[in-house]
Amino acid sequence: MRVKHIAVAATAIGLLAGAAACGSPSESGGGTKDVAPSSVPDKPKNPVTLNIIDVAGNLQLTQPMIDEFVQKNPDVIKKVTYTKATAPELPGKIKAQQNAGKVDIGLVLTGTDGLSAGITQKLWVKTDDYMSKIGNPNYQPPAADMQKLAQGHGVELVYYPSGPLIEYNPKKVTDPPKTVDELLAWAKAHPKRFQYARPANSGPGRTLLMGLPYLLKDANPKDPKTGWTKTWAYLQELDNYIDSYPTKTSETMTNLANGSVDMIATTTGWDINPRALGQVPADVKVGYLEGMTWVTDAQYAVIPRGVSADVISANIQLLKWMLTPQQQAKAYDKGYFYPGPAVEGVTLQMAPPESQQVIQKFGRPEYDQWINQFPKQPSLPAEQQVAAFDQWDRTVGSGKFQQ
Repeated sequence: MRVKHIAVAATAIGLLAGAAACGSPSESGGGTKDVAPSSVPDKPKNPVTLNIIDVAGNLQLTQPMIDEFVQKNPDVIKKVTYTKATAPELPGKIKAQQNAGKVDIGLVLTGTDGLSAGITQKLWVKTDDYMSKIGNPNYQPPAADMQKLAQGHGVELVYYPSGPLIEYNPKKVTDPPKTVDELLAWAKAHPKRFQYARPANSGPGRTLLMGLPYLLKDANPKDPKTGWTKTWAYLQELDNYIDSYPTKTSETMTNLANGSVDMIATTTGWDINPRALGQVPADVKVGYLEGMTWVTDAQYAVIPRGVSADVISANIQLLKWMLTPQQQAKAYDKGYFYPGPAVEGVTLQMAPPESQQVIQKFGRPEYDQWINQFPKQPSLPAEQQVAAFDQWDRTVGSGKFQQ
């Protein structure tokens, strides 16, 4: 069994700061030369070595898809190399190669943070020019909404409804809160026993932050600057009963497991995967807060500008393969991004036996019911997320987390 570890998504705020530091490229991408779509062959003239960088933990979900493609298509990709980095490092790496006129990174696997920063910096190939060859994926409607965030410069690979959810120790929390008011009252009655990680560093923290405006029926859930009056007041009150904000989601899981806290913010994947890995007791429980809206999340493939026509051609064939239902079924993984598949019609019965066993043992039947029951909204675009993170850092969590 391949051992997997939860990956912590890098922050959009750090990413965009890093992007600003490396300057804005010209339309030609510094030293790069754009490849005309008409010059991209249906098949590479020669098999390529494809260097893939993952800044989102995406390989946990997609590496089996990629490896099988390489095995079965040696005339397209002769070799693939994998490297991992944090999202804030990404723009500088890509921009340096583009300025040098030698782009060695052939494909990037990223979340919304790296995707958006690269769009702002004009770092990515316009993949919409190739969607007819990729196959215009039959995305689930919420996944199709997340694909719009790519603005034509990336291809969504995996999707999940995320959260916000609460996760708790049933031995300590016998009457879990069912509303936002009850959560606040519980935290007040049990100071230092509820915790969520700093939103800029944490998927569950970020999802809680973006989900509260819907729960609280705030003026404009899409505008953290002027539309979140109720949300900011609620978080400031909740802060009175929170001891600290970890800068890694995994730390909140550790604290729940060792009894330092009794309740944390979570998502579907952060509930299932740590229990499957033995990082959190299998008997912890989850709940939702009445009136919830799922804040959805996704991960993408983007192609750096400046790669060769052959590399673009290989990527097109690879992405087309990865978006078939048979390959998408592998995204169930060990529940890391539950459910995971972005396209329609992919069931758990299509997933590898190991994935089916994990989900049957550690999944929750109520998740499928809740996914169908509650409305869904895409994550905020990066600029609005950065504004929300900045205000949270200044007015909510200041002094209770480490930069």
